[in-house]
Amino acid sequence: MNRQPHSSAREIIVASVLREVVSELRLVDVADYIAFIRLEQHGNLADLVESAAELYLMPGTLGFGHGGDINVGWTGEPTITLDLQLKPRGATIYFALKMSALKASIEVNYVSFDDPSPDPAENTRFLAHALEASRLQRSAPVAMRG
Repeated sequence: MNRQPHSSAREIIVASVLREVVSELRLVDVADYIAFIRLEQHGNLADLVESAAELYLMPGTLGFGHGGDINVGWTGEPTITLDLQLKPRGATIYFALKMSALKASIEVNYVSFDDPSPDPAENTRFLAHALEASRLQRSAPVAMRG
């Protein structure tokens, strides 16, 4: 697939919105990911993704796609790739999340807009606003007076 000039900007936007979710996903033991992917237990993977997202995103915003991949060998570190979908209001983003011991990356494969603009930059701005609106707003803790 040919990368388009706006793909990198969209990957940065998606990565910034998912930073905390990815941290949650990395708390899962790599052996669990290996087993779930090898045994095609997609329901378990979907549950992990949903659980990781529930503290940070509106319900239904992030979901497991149609599969995943593992790269595990006798040398090197394991790498887990999950196909995921983000569904903020007005768009759907299909992307791959790749996680290893020390880093994670996102590759946006396709973005579908409900009402796309002919201007890719305007679509990217819309995507940033839609994803920001899908974040759960956390209120600051209230100080207890004693």
